[in-house]
Amino acid sequence: MDTTRFEGKAAIVTGASRGIGLAIAQRIVDEGGRVCLTARKQEALDQAVAALGPERAIAVAGKGDDTGHQESAVEATLEAFGRIDCLVNNAGINPVYGRLIDLDLGAARKIVEVNCLGALSWTQRAYHRWMAEHGGSVVNVASVAGLGSSPGIGFYGASKAMLINMTRQLAVELGPSVRVNAVAPAVVKTDFAKALYAEGEEKVAQAYPLKRLGVPADIGSAVAFLLSEDASWMTGELVVLDGGVTLTRER
Repeated sequence: MDTTRFEGKAAIVTGASRGIGLAIAQRIVDEGGRVCLTARKQEALDQAVAALGPERAIAVAGKGDDTGHQESAVEATLEAFGRIDCLVNNAGINPVYGRLIDLDLGAARKIVEVNCLGALSWTQRAYHRWMAEHGGSVVNVASVAGLGSSPGIGFYGASKAMLINMTRQLAVELGPSVRVNAVAPAVVKTDFAKALYAEGEEKVAQAYPLKRLGVPADIGSAVAFLLSEDASWMTGELVVLDGGVTLTRER
């Protein structure tokens, strides 16, 4: 592993106190970078910073769709590190389960606010405060739920489909100095996704050609690649990280 790809660079990773977000931050730090972590709970963020190393990481607690929180995190990153080279929009919610036709519209609006408009707002702030002048790279964490029908989590999937489309729109608008890509994980073993393999991890994994569920590090390594100069000729792309499971879906 190249341990210097992010030397001298700084990133903001949202939803990063645990799971996929923390794994992404860990990979950036392992490769020489510095990170600002955001999430809702200060205690969890403090633990994450301690694990990454206070000399390499800071944290700002707040809600992902709160514009005041976004501004505070951007300013804290610039104050601590003097730059924002990378942004990872990982914060996301799915507070409801059931049929789309029965969906509470208030919950639907909140999903869009966090999963879509939140990601756009973070990107706007990072762009206008640093990347427009200096360049940078953005990665949005979408989901395979955004690639087709997703019974039970249909509106979450719809929000991720919107995020995928936004990725492509922003890639066109922000090139050539800023690259924007996305990843679409299948089920990854995190607290957020526990309900999706509650019936038994091994049983769920049987549908995957690689016969295992994802782990946060699987996503961290792919996101680090997209953020880095190794992916300097990639923008507007969606990298599906799914152990092959979407190959087995009926078409």
